[in-house]
Amino acid sequence: MAKLPQKADPNLLVGFETSDDAGIYRLNDEMALVITADFITPPVDDPYVFGQIGAANSISDIYAMGGRPLTCLNLVGFPSKNLGPEVLHGIIEGALSKITEAGAVLAGGHTTDDEEPKFGLSVTGIVHPQKYWRNAGAKPGDVLILTKPIGSGVIFNANLKNWVSDQALAECIQIITTLNKKAAEVMADFEVHAATDITGFGLAGHALEMAEGSDAALEIHTADVPIMREALEMYQKGMSTGANAANRALIENVTHFEKSLPSWHEEIFVDPQTSGGLLASVPERDSQALLNALHDAGVEHARVVGQVKPLAQSNYLVFV
Repeated sequence: MAKLPQKADPNLLVGFETSDDAGIYRLNDEMALVITADFITPPVDDPYVFGQIGAANSISDIYAMGGRPLTCLNLVGFPSKNLGPEVLHGIIEGALSKITEAGAVLAGGHTTDDEEPKFGLSVTGIVHPQKYWRNAGAKPGDVLILTKPIGSGVIFNANLKNWVSDQALAECIQIITTLNKKAAEVMADFEVHAATDITGFGLAGHALEMAEGSDAALEIHTADVPIMREALEMYQKGMSTGANAANRALIENVTHFEKSLPSWHEEIFVDPQTSGGLLASVPERDSQALLNALHDAGVEHARVVGQVKPLAQSNYLVFV
């Protein structure tokens, strides 16, 4: 899309020329719209849970920009010849539960016939035009905080072969159906230099976008990254996802693993996430207070996972 002609509009504060999570359009000096859309295929069989996951995943982009969601539109692909209306109702009902929890409203949407179910939302939110977050702006000396563990991609794939325990699957679903609302609200009280949410490109891919946009290196402390129960075990057993190879190719020429890890362990960092956590770059002086505030607010998985360093030898990512 970067090669497409774009109308010059000074009110479009964030457009498609960057890899940000949503667009920002200024309405006046006090208010800007945050605009995003996303949809996914079902990672689970339960329609209600699928709707919850799809909605949480879509709304997350608003939180990643520091915004507050207002309105949502359903984006649905549905095989009406193979599945009954009760399935579609369950998907929308699940989504509505998360939309309501986010304090937003469902205003309508659009459905098409599709061979495979797909669901997501177009979401509009608001943010102050001088207080939104971008995935660029991280500064050397900053500390990196991640609010959710990673590993959902491989857990869902392994579940198709009944490799994961019921407990691990249930914990994974609980994590990814949790909105990033509390995390974003807590972070809003602190200075945030850069932020993004971790989704399809995995922790490494989205960290790379932040590093490149900030012209800095992100040092990831591998032992401190929170990982979902049994996710590493699944990689050790040979499981992977359809996105891992592409995600690894995206980072391999600009990444250095200073700490020697088995190849299966490295895969967790390119594991594609659905409705993943927020990754924030914050001043070191605020990092402990922010971490404490996140834990106090119930964001129990939040961890310090690294720091921002000056860029050296084009290694945008360094795993130590």
